[in-house]
Amino acid sequence: MESTEGTENAEGPENTENTENTEGTTPEKGRRRWVRRTAIALPLLLLLPLLTVLTALRINYTGDPADGTYTRNRDALWLGHAWVDGRKKDADVTALARRLRDTGIRDLYVHSGPLEHDGTLPAAVHPRARWFIDAVHHQLPGVRVQAFLGDVLATESDEGMRLDNPKTRAAVLRSANGILDLGYEGIHLDLEPMHSGDPNFLTLLDALRRETRSRDAQLSVAAHQIDPLPAFHTLWGSVTGHPKWWSQEFFGQVARRVDQIAVMSYDTMQPLQSTYGGYVAQQTSLALEVTPPSTDLLMGLPFFHENRFGHWNHAETVPAAVRGVRLGLSRTDADRPRFGVALYIDFAATESDWRSYKEDWVR
Repeated sequence: MESTEGTENAEGPENTENTENTEGTTPEKGRRRWVRRTAIALPLLLLLPLLTVLTALRINYTGDPADGTYTRNRDALWLGHAWVDGRKKDADVTALARRLRDTGIRDLYVHSGPLEHDGTLPAAVHPRARWFIDAVHHQLPGVRVQAFLGDVLATESDEGMRLDNPKTRAAVLRSANGILDLGYEGIHLDLEPMHSGDPNFLTLLDALRRETRSRDAQLSVAAHQIDPLPAFHTLWGSVTGHPKWWSQEFFGQVARRVDQIAVMSYDTMQPLQSTYGGYVAQQTSLALEVTPPSTDLLMGLPFFHENRFGHWNHAETVPAAVRGVRLGLSRTDADRPRFGVALYIDFAATESDWRSYKEDWVR
């Protein structure tokens, strides 16, 4: 025992150094070092593509819009349900008319549904529709009133409308005809979430277009955004279960079947005004590329204010959207006559929203 201890004491310092060197390369320490490095590198790897995209959108927001890229007097306004259920009165229509005079708004999409899941539309949900239509025609000659009809689709849950059922599509067609009988000058359809490539939606639009044309009425749709990257809706859908975007090809197929297509170019998840505006510029260009000249293309403006995942009030502003629209129009088809913006929605709009629309777009 003594001899051993003496040897250990004599060689203590040297052994300690050797032990530290050995421990520095043990598998356990190597794993810890790898974990630490990965913890630092992984966020950077994940952030790099995001920063690249944000930088690209920010660059897309630069430059000067072309002269003349202002309203072509084909703009639209989404209106809430209060206009047809009895809550609004004559004085409200007078105030609305005062608001809309000297703007580019030509169409009003007034919420007159919702449709039932089976495609039917109870008359009880729009008891004052005829009154509103007549009041608008009296105070705003030349402004069209379209029935804004929608429903939740059973694409991501068990509840909702099923367009793959021919009886449901037939019921939607009957509902559209019935509401046109009240004097509406068009049908504005908003069915969500509508997955890209849905053939049943195209079949429904074909049937609706035949009916609206025979009655000299408009057919318009609220459209999802277009893939910012090729097939992005497929990737996003596989991760989240909600594809959100349409392919550019499907957008074009829808646009060719309607008189108007209004892009819901808000709820974009963008964190800054500059990236949101750049995103809107990209969406405008993508939509212009596949919308036929015979169809009105309208880009949505966020006339509402929320803070949640997907929509940041400080980023999604009317000035940023209008500048983005003008940039996309300038770069793609600056002289296109059948183009406008659609304002969503009347009851959430502020004076600042209206001022920005008038100063930046109407002029």
